[in-house]
Amino acid sequence: MEFATMMELLLSGFVFTLQIFVTTLLGALPLGILVALGRMSRFKPIALVTRFYISVMRGTPLMLQLMALMFGPYYLLGLQMGNDWKYVACSIGFIVNYAAYFGEIYRSGIQSIPQGQYEAASVLGYSRLQTFTKIVLPQVVKRILPAMGNEVITLVKDTSLAFVLGIAEMFSQAKALAASQISMVPYVIAGAIYWIFNFIVEMILTRIEKRLNYYRD
Repeated sequence: MEFATMMELLLSGFVFTLQIFVTTLLGALPLGILVALGRMSRFKPIALVTRFYISVMRGTPLMLQLMALMFGPYYLLGLQMGNDWKYVACSIGFIVNYAAYFGEIYRSGIQSIPQGQYEAASVLGYSRLQTFTKIVLPQVVKRILPAMGNEVITLVKDTSLAFVLGIAEMFSQAKALAASQISMVPYVIAGAIYWIFNFIVEMILTRIEKRLNYYRD
């Protein structure tokens, strides 16, 4: 097989990898905020349910969660899902899994803000929403950025787990090519593409972190 053909197949798989990555961030980042708020809720049932959800998501393999979402509707409810269900199941699986991790990171950032800042904002006449968006959130974003960056990098690599649902992302393509060509070259190329993409993500995160340096603790 020509190198150009191999690259074309790998890059076509990378399109799915990129779709999983973007979809997960778009869904998990805002959902993580709700998870964090639920985890910190003073209403015990909400806090307990959220804590259980986080425990399950972090305590079981993502691969198992993806398979449960893929096959659960049929084996548990007898529902015949369409051909596109694997993409939906993949998106849901990644989003709910990463929302649990993001939620805990958000929570640690929010709880790191001294109580005195809330009290000072109240004295100045800020509402609770204004206090969170204008005073707390900018500090939280800066404090959690390194931890969030680690999770985002991990997400890039975890997209390869979509192969268990039969999604032809880049790792699946590399695996098929390696088997057909009896060669490690497809794996090497795929690894290089993962590394380059992660390097770009790192550069973006570093740039964001530098822009936030105007704010000092």
